[in-house]
Amino acid sequence: MKYISTRGEAPTLNFEEVLLTGLATDGGLYLPEFWPTLSVDDIESMVGKSYQEIAFIVMSPYVCPEIPAEEFKKIIEKAYSSFRHDAIVPLTQLDSNEWILELFHGPTLAFKDVALQLLGHLFNFVLDKRGEKITIVGATSGDTGSAAIDCVRGRERANIFMLHPKGRVSDVQRKQMTTVIEDNVFNIAVEGDFDDCQAMVKALFNDLEFRDKINLSAVNSINWARVMAQIVYYFTSAVSIGAPARKVSFSVPTGNFGDVYAGYVAKQMGLPVDQLIVATNVNDILSRTLSNGEYKIGETIPTISPSMDIQVSSNFERLLFNLHDSNGSKVRHLMDNLKQSGQFNISEDCLSLAKNSFNAHRVSEDDTKETIADVLKTGGQVIDPHTAVGVNAARKNRSNKEVPMVSLSTAHPAKFPKAVEEVTGIHPELPPHMADLFERPEKFDILPNDLDSLKKYILENL
Repeated sequence: MKYISTRGEAPTLNFEEVLLTGLATDGGLYLPEFWPTLSVDDIESMVGKSYQEIAFIVMSPYVCPEIPAEEFKKIIEKAYSSFRHDAIVPLTQLDSNEWILELFHGPTLAFKDVALQLLGHLFNFVLDKRGEKITIVGATSGDTGSAAIDCVRGRERANIFMLHPKGRVSDVQRKQMTTVIEDNVFNIAVEGDFDDCQAMVKALFNDLEFRDKINLSAVNSINWARVMAQIVYYFTSAVSIGAPARKVSFSVPTGNFGDVYAGYVAKQMGLPVDQLIVATNVNDILSRTLSNGEYKIGETIPTISPSMDIQVSSNFERLLFNLHDSNGSKVRHLMDNLKQSGQFNISEDCLSLAKNSFNAHRVSEDDTKETIADVLKTGGQVIDPHTAVGVNAARKNRSNKEVPMVSLSTAHPAKFPKAVEEVTGIHPELPPHMADLFERPEKFDILPNDLDSLKKYILENL
């Protein structure tokens, strides 16, 4: 499999190169040249198989034979050996045809573990083979940071610098990052919001001289391997409730668009998906864009679902590339408009195509809280605010109640105890392996929202 940039001017790369490169040299994001497809028979063959076995079936067309099949199987087994549930991502039932997909059974209690545990082992395999070392710089709105740090902590061939917006992540999210005291881990609290953090990371990748100097790599969902790993759980969950014999719908709490884009890819690969619901909080740039075609950056509003407090959704560029029939120059024009004026408009034809694949819904803070309370009352389950956004959007946008609806539960409620306890009166406890989190010492540095300060900090610490 070869990979091409969404902006059409970067060199075509193979999988290993895309894994280590992250962002394309023209500022675009990498995508495979074509979508491999799985037949009805292929999907039926997944019935009864383990998560790891299905993961190999779904991902191997993107990875093998560049990484030999047997080696890739070993990498998959290692990646998911740290999960606390044998199903890796179990489904729980809310009512007769409504489900929650629990994506929080990895080491850091969030869906990012599903992709980043795999990414860490892929990095290790490729870097060992090449005898190279990388510098990872990432931005997090809360969950990516701890999952990324966990996947590379203590590894000899990678240093990681993780930026988070100072005071805009939950205490649990911050402590999960800042209590990892390893020589190769550097936590940075940026005086700004997540979009400021993400903009600085992109700027580093676009500074080709600096990028080469430190051998820069990415763990954010700009890295194709992150999206690739997330495709798998759409297949595992759909198959367990009747696919391919019947369609399945999904509602996805959405900030950076990577998770729901993975569902779009699963559909392109042959999974019978009925609805893909883009569930946003009041930072609703995606629901507005998919409604009227205007992508316009506004002010980021802090919410009780902070991982979705985003205005610039990086992975939306990948969808734009698909909507424009893989025309990199058209995507480049739109992204130039975004950089210059903070907005762009999608044509009516492209918007119509997007609406064929996605529904979108904005969920208020009050509706988020009401959904947390209702799910506890009617289903006996405690869910976190991000999951509640997904459930609320699913219930309000469901077009056919005969089609199973799966809402993605992206974080353990203990990651957001204040918000959950305020609504339910229940303080969600951290699992045993993290019970002493607030007793652990922290280590992080505070930096201004300034690119030169970040560059200086990275060079000094390398």
